[in-house]
Amino acid sequence: MLTHYRFDTLGGADHGWLKAKHHFSFASYHDPQKMSFGELLVINDDIIAPHTGFDTHPHRDMEIITYVRRGAISHTDNKGNEGRTTAGNVQVMSAGTGIFHSEFNHEDEDTNIYQIWIMPRSKGIVPRWDTAEFPATPAHDALALLVSGDDNAPLSINQDARIYAGRM
Repeated sequence: MLTHYRFDTLGGADHGWLKAKHHFSFASYHDPQKMSFGELLVINDDIIAPHTGFDTHPHRDMEIITYVRRGAISHTDNKGNEGRTTAGNVQVMSAGTGIFHSEFNHEDEDTNIYQIWIMPRSKGIVPRWDTAEFPATPAHDALALLVSGDDNAPLSINQDARIYAGRM
């Protein structure tokens, strides 16, 4: 059974530089009816103010997918990865045995992202990060596969999951 929650009824937080809406319980927002959906733990709809972002912080044993809806997000981590992911594109991070990273909006406009956290199928893997660009052309027959746990997508995660997206 599907339950529709209106956007204005979602929990969230306003930190000034970050306005977040949480589709599941996250950080200080707790709703026992919205804990997770299987291995899918987090879907946050974040708006990050210009020239601000998430300072360096750790993650471990988590698959983190960031879909940039508007603007751009710049990533750096202690494994030497760095990159800028723009609107319509996706970055993935398998935190594995542990990774320290930061994400900043270096743009002159708000950046809007979906941040998705999925439990990994196995723990303790080597951390990695990647990004990919996707065509901006409208989807006609099917949505594009962006991320999967097998070799069928441009971006790979350590879980039996698939993420599709497209412009209608």
